[in-house]
Amino acid sequence: MKNKLLFLLCIINFSLSAQFNIKGIVRNVHTNTPLENVSIKNIDSNTVTYTSTDGTFSILTNGIIEVSKIGYVDKRIKITTENDLNIFLFPVTTVLDSILINQFSIPEYQKNTTDAVSLITANDIAKGNTVELQTLLNQVPGVFMQNGTLNTNKISIRGIGARNLFGTANIGAYFGDIPLTDGNGESVIEDLELGALSQIEIHKGPSASSYGVGLGGTILFEPNYAKTTQGELYSTLGSYGLQKNLIKASFAGKKLNIATVYSNTHSEGYRNNNQYDRNTLTITSQVDLGAKDELSMIGSYVHLNAGIPSSLNQEDFDTNPRQAAFTWGQAQGHEHVNYGILGITHKHTYSKKLQHHTSIFTSYRNNKEPRPFNILNENTNSIGIRSRILGTHILAKKEIKWTAGGMLFFDHYTSRTYENLYQNFPDGTGSVAGDQLSDIAEKRYYYNLFAEGNLMLNKKLKINAGMHLNQTFFDITDMFLFDGNDSSGQFDFSPILSPKIGANYTINKQYSLFANISHGFSTPTASETLLPEGVFNPAIKPEIGWNFEIGTRYNLLNNKLYGSLSIYTLRVKDLLVSRRTIDDNFFAINAGKTIHNGIEFETTYQILKSNLASLNLFFNTSIYDYTFDNFVDLDSNFSGNDLTGVPAQVTNIGIDFSSQKSIYGHLNFTAVGEMPADDANTVYSKSYELLHGKIGYKNSIGKHIRYDFFLGVNNILDTKYASQLQINAPSFGGNAPRYFYPGVPINIYGGANITYRL
Repeated sequence: MKNKLLFLLCIINFSLSAQFNIKGIVRNVHTNTPLENVSIKNIDSNTVTYTSTDGTFSILTNGIIEVSKIGYVDKRIKITTENDLNIFLFPVTTVLDSILINQFSIPEYQKNTTDAVSLITANDIAKGNTVELQTLLNQVPGVFMQNGTLNTNKISIRGIGARNLFGTANIGAYFGDIPLTDGNGESVIEDLELGALSQIEIHKGPSASSYGVGLGGTILFEPNYAKTTQGELYSTLGSYGLQKNLIKASFAGKKLNIATVYSNTHSEGYRNNNQYDRNTLTITSQVDLGAKDELSMIGSYVHLNAGIPSSLNQEDFDTNPRQAAFTWGQAQGHEHVNYGILGITHKHTYSKKLQHHTSIFTSYRNNKEPRPFNILNENTNSIGIRSRILGTHILAKKEIKWTAGGMLFFDHYTSRTYENLYQNFPDGTGSVAGDQLSDIAEKRYYYNLFAEGNLMLNKKLKINAGMHLNQTFFDITDMFLFDGNDSSGQFDFSPILSPKIGANYTINKQYSLFANISHGFSTPTASETLLPEGVFNPAIKPEIGWNFEIGTRYNLLNNKLYGSLSIYTLRVKDLLVSRRTIDDNFFAINAGKTIHNGIEFETTYQILKSNLASLNLFFNTSIYDYTFDNFVDLDSNFSGNDLTGVPAQVTNIGIDFSSQKSIYGHLNFTAVGEMPADDANTVYSKSYELLHGKIGYKNSIGKHIRYDFFLGVNNILDTKYASQLQINAPSFGGNAPRYFYPGVPINIYGGANITYRL
């Protein structure tokens, strides 16, 4: 008996002495962002410590720690050695006070921001078919994405960008620290692989000083870095020949992580001449260079072949929406794109209160695009550097978080056009290149200088102020002078200074108020600076706007009911108006002013909330009153008319159900108001309603294999609608204007996702 007691005492003594001094860092599993104020509890002794602002902690433990934070799934970890820990927490809700945003500028919790910011999380991305971005963006108040085809899109934020004829402009876009916006102010967003993203962050209005002031706002696409070592296979089949296959492979070590995503997306398309085939390869990596240095890399390559069916007139839209526009079908118009981006970011930590981030990036884009009126060959090569300092200091006993830095961006663009002789050959031949028509080289470059700070005046009131300075330069060389015109020349815009100021006041745990005043601008593209005869227009000016906004965020019923309300007015002057002379000849004039008044409201109610399952009901609406304040173009006076290409309202109602293992589902109803198709407001697209849904079953086999089977239906109501407008479409040769891109009727997709985790 005595021996047994001695043996038991030895065991107890050994267990008490087996203590580990553990250090580590806690991050958000989706965004890789360090989390502060995370509770680290030693289960045996009940001692608790909290992570610092950089997510790090240190604790003495006998064997088990519990990691917890509001809005995240609690995690227990058994400690057997003194190795440093890299801990990732899964968010279980989108409660505003637990979501950290703006990590590429001044990280801040969403509840405490002074401007209107919306998030699309990795869970939100997984709710759809991971092919179409517009179903995600159109659920965000204030954002509207028109989608003519998978390769023909246009995004507007608060009405800015709606008047751009082709593609997305006047909105800043970043992939990590890499700008997706070129020297012309245009962003190609739809080519990004959604499966390579961890989060999409949308700043509405010209308030994102640290990213360059886009007049409409800024969209930040956050890349997905590796958190675990695993492999993933994803496959989808759907209507109209849709096939998507995706392979992910990731490795997460102590000092190095790397993630690779390859995808192929193919569709025969709903319409004629609407085939689509895209291959993407995305690689992200982070390297720990020691206690004070970290290196991260983002690379993406896209190879795209896609037909262009173009828009239809009213009669063709009503009677045969599957056809391509006649000339585009005869010419077999399409685009062949090779697009690559690469960026490397170095982060140096001087102290817990001072960091320095520097990014070097480059990109290229090659595009061959046969159109009925010519064949376009264009190449763009870009290079740039972005550097900033981020600090946290005490000023007059008040905490101030600040950032300051700058960016240099160089963009070289070449464009050659050739005759398209398709009409001289038998039907079915498609486009045939003839004589050269033009040869243009453009050097487009700009610099940004910015500074921004958050000052906590007291525990309830925060002031945000920022300043941004931009200057843009164009240098055009016309190397094709046989037509007698010379478009060569240099054009330097004057420096533009854009200030902003905002405030956030926390009334209590349930309510906070915010307000901001911000200035923004959009420079004309290089082609818009040219008059029809090919010479520079010295009178052209950037579009300038001031945004005034107030709003509130709320969090009620113990985090079960939360959302926000924003009321704003955006005043734009020197509005750029594109005037079309012949099929492919545009020039711009500053012809007016617009007033963008709007209300954005969003709310979520958590019907069921637990660590095992959740059931959420959500509602949001955007009410727009966008008009031309003063708009006179030649002999036409459009003052007082509705802004072209923007719906009167967009409303979303939906329900989400999810569980850690078993069934999940998503249902979303969207109502879109009518949109004017021309400045005179003589043609409108009809209002429409769309219903999308997806259900799935997910579970695991053993400790290493997870599976997810799903089935989805888009446009369940089989609504006939115009998914995109070609605003102010001209009428040539007695033909009716082609305003409308037909939306895809009811379509089904389904597939599987298999993950093996080490």
